[in-house]
Amino acid sequence: MSQAPKEQPSCPGKQESRREFLKQSSALMALALTPPLVVKAGENDEAIAGAFEKIPVNLDINGKAYHLSVEPRVTLLDLLREQLALTGTKKGCDHGQCGACTVHINGQRINSCLTLAVMQEGKKITTIEGLAQGDTLHPMQEAFIKHDGFQCGYCTPGQIMSAVACIREGHAGSPEEIREFMSGNICRCGAYDNIVDAVMEVKKGGYTV
Repeated sequence: MSQAPKEQPSCPGKQESRREFLKQSSALMALALTPPLVVKAGENDEAIAGAFEKIPVNLDINGKAYHLSVEPRVTLLDLLREQLALTGTKKGCDHGQCGACTVHINGQRINSCLTLAVMQEGKKITTIEGLAQGDTLHPMQEAFIKHDGFQCGYCTPGQIMSAVACIREGHAGSPEEIREFMSGNICRCGAYDNIVDAVMEVKKGGYTV
């Protein structure tokens, strides 16, 4: 009866050298087969990274001049909150769907999460912090308090900024119109009726907003 051949003892040193050889060979082969365009793209990495270097931007925020240096990819929302500590503007969905980040740019409302800071060169930006005049609240802020137009308060800054713009734009003629033109600001706490009441009061009061 024949016996099965005995397994030869392994040689760790030889296996290690063989693995190293295969790794080096594979790397050299991959480099040789890499398309020229891919190699070119890799060479451009430095140039791409250079594009993200900070660039100067001048902004008027709440009546104060700022001379800043920001990366081109920074949104206005992140600039306000992270770099300038103006945290009254809230980051909600970060996709322009909830309106919590609404600010005014040259008097027009805009979702600050959807615009880059460098695109606002030389523009006048108003956040919720800049709406009041010193210790005197803006009429819309007073109306929100009076009508309990906020619940948790998270959406309130964006709601107030949008409400002011709603009147400026001439879209506060009726509760239905207000609801339509405030629909970009989402409140999950059910304060819509109170918000509409606040906007109507300011509109009817003839305040300058």
